[in-house]
Amino acid sequence: MKERINPIEILLVEDNPGDVRLETEALKEGKIFNRLSVVRDGAEAMEFLRKKGKFVDVETPDLILLDLNLPKKDGREVLAEIKADDDLKRIPVVVLTTSRNEEDVLKSYNLHANAYIVKPLDLEQFINAVRKIEDFWLTVVRLPSK
Repeated sequence: MKERINPIEILLVEDNPGDVRLETEALKEGKIFNRLSVVRDGAEAMEFLRKKGKFVDVETPDLILLDLNLPKKDGREVLAEIKADDDLKRIPVVVLTTSRNEEDVLKSYNLHANAYIVKPLDLEQFINAVRKIEDFWLTVVRLPSK
């Protein structure tokens, strides 16, 4: 009998509607059933993670895909808050951004990002990168139980 795989909760923090659409489609075609929640800015991400306001009943994500360049509160601030919070710091955070800036890479890892991925400009490569994220984090890695 094949072991049943529980759905994975993914939080996508992304303000670009085109990137949200691409990432959503790439994850839908993946091998693993997962649930994807999307928030559009850093302040909303922290409300979601702390289950405030309209997010009071959401599931805690198993994985966060975080853009750095966000309105209201940028991804660096969000990452710092997540990793400083005892209730959130064990959630893996994959920075998925257009920034190739070495300072952003270093700062993200200094803030304990679990991975830093530059979004490819080519559509096919972009979708492939998202699928590889899913494949690694959802089939290879053992995530902590809630």
